[in-house]
Amino acid sequence: MASSSIPKTMRGILIEKTGGTEVLQYRTDLPVPEPKEGEILVKNEFIGINYIDTYFRTGLYPAPKPEILGREASGTVLSTGPGNTYSLTTGDRVVWMGTGGYAEYTACPAAKAIKIPAAISSADACAAILQGLTAVTLVEEAHKVLSGDTILVHAAAGGVGLWLCQVLRAKGAKVIGTASTEAKREEAKTNGASVCCGYEKEELLALVKKETNGEGVRAVFDSVGKSTWETSLEAVARKGSVISFGNASGSVEPFAISRLTAKNVKIARPTLFNYIATRDEFERYANELFKMMTEDKFNVKIHEVYPLQDVARAQNDLEGRKTTGKLLLKP
Repeated sequence: MASSSIPKTMRGILIEKTGGTEVLQYRTDLPVPEPKEGEILVKNEFIGINYIDTYFRTGLYPAPKPEILGREASGTVLSTGPGNTYSLTTGDRVVWMGTGGYAEYTACPAAKAIKIPAAISSADACAAILQGLTAVTLVEEAHKVLSGDTILVHAAAGGVGLWLCQVLRAKGAKVIGTASTEAKREEAKTNGASVCCGYEKEELLALVKKETNGEGVRAVFDSVGKSTWETSLEAVARKGSVISFGNASGSVEPFAISRLTAKNVKIARPTLFNYIATRDEFERYANELFKMMTEDKFNVKIHEVYPLQDVARAQNDLEGRKTTGKLLLKP
């Protein structure tokens, strides 16, 4: 698209201060960004919503304001900036990760954008890229999962949870999942969990003991945080790992590191972007994800596609645990 045909203003969601969903401002007069060195300008077709967006909105994760939230989207390249754009060019159908996604147009880093394979829809690519890559990198790097391992996944029917269930099943692991309702537990089992239960501590620990012959799970993938932390520490096996990658119930409270010696437990608090910091890492894991989606016939669970102006309703649904799978926005 010629630069003369790219509009000067766009629709988007701006926040100027931290707070509840009331701070999400739907605007129609935001400037369309211009791609800088190493960037591409993408007209977004689908925009992903992630729990981390609520952390930046509330201030749990500090970030300069005003800010346009949104960590990923799929769409079409309209123009490219100077420098290395990794062979991406005008007209390419891409999915990207970065910032500023809650808008019609985003200037995103070309290093974190990749062409979408023909066999994958733009909606599925957007739904997959951040949460799917999170799952793939967690089981490859945060704790290397082996065939036959028994793994506990909290919030197994959530956005990352459903991906973890599928990736772990593909790796040959047995998954114990937690979820808040019977419908969510059935969804997790459909996507690869072997057994599921609620979050009640005694019930979960009894199930872990039964499924592991009293040894505990090799790893816990915990995106819930404060309310599940103690249970995670009790459920993990000797020499196992507890991987904390979210704060849905609040941040984990400080604890004495000496508590880990009882079982030689390892703890990690990873973030996806440190696993895909280089272009080679990003391409490797993105291509592995795309291969799993096509060859292993992964189910891409999209809860709902919300109009961009309904972003407050979408975030309320997410925070209220009313959702199963990925939430998308449509500009």
